[in-house]
Amino acid sequence: MLSASTLAARPEFTVTVVGCRSDHARWSRPETRDDHRLVLVRRGRFRRSADGADADLDRTTAYVGTPGEQERFAHPAGGDVCTSVSFEPSLLGRPPAATTVHVDARVDLAHRRLVAAAGTGDIDYALAEELLRLVAAAAGGPTVRSRPADRALAAAAREAIIEEAPEAAGLCALAALLEVSPYRLSRVFSRETGVPLTRYRNRVRVARAMDRIAEGEPGLADLAAQLGFADQAHLTRTIREHVGHTPTALRRLLAPARTRPGPTGR
Repeated sequence: MLSASTLAARPEFTVTVVGCRSDHARWSRPETRDDHRLVLVRRGRFRRSADGADADLDRTTAYVGTPGEQERFAHPAGGDVCTSVSFEPSLLGRPPAATTVHVDARVDLAHRRLVAAAGTGDIDYALAEELLRLVAAAAGGPTVRSRPADRALAAAAREAIIEEAPEAAGLCALAALLEVSPYRLSRVFSRETGVPLTRYRNRVRVARAMDRIAEGEPGLADLAAQLGFADQAHLTRTIREHVGHTPTALRRLLAPARTRPGPTGR
């Protein structure tokens, strides 16, 4: 069952929160859309098949849909919540290609800022600017080149990391869990997702850190320990590497709209 709530709408774009409470593992009936859209997962994960190509979607992987594609969906892991951004190609100056893209931490931050900007009521400037930043960043990100023979292995590795399986704490342990050599796992994962395993794992940990910081987490040292970083400095370095901001700066960027200073304070 689908639910949808429109955050903002203008002739050039529409931002919608879409929730699916379905838990069916089988493919849905084919459907087509007539818009260009970027769909990012906020919670959960699901599968999409478009024109014969399958993809596993979660918070680290988004897709760009184009008019006329025939799509089917499956939800073997339960429901999900996504942000769907429908937009006119003129926003980018060129039509985007239909593709599945890796959502790195910078795109994740742009996604969060888009959702936060929707709460300010300034649709024509604040939200529009964040939307342009998000769509441009995602459309220019690494393309996920799915290979049927290896996609299942990469998907299993992603699931183990996202679900915080104990074996995911180390490359060799993760490879043993998946019954492949560390070399094969590393090579296949990079080829299938477009990013190395180490960076992917850190990207997931940075997302968790941003969740906690946005919720008001006061202690960075404790947060670092809980997320498996060596210390607070390691956490800070990793966050800065992935999003270009320190945890302190993220507190300001991700603060709820009601607590932010007015226009004269920015």
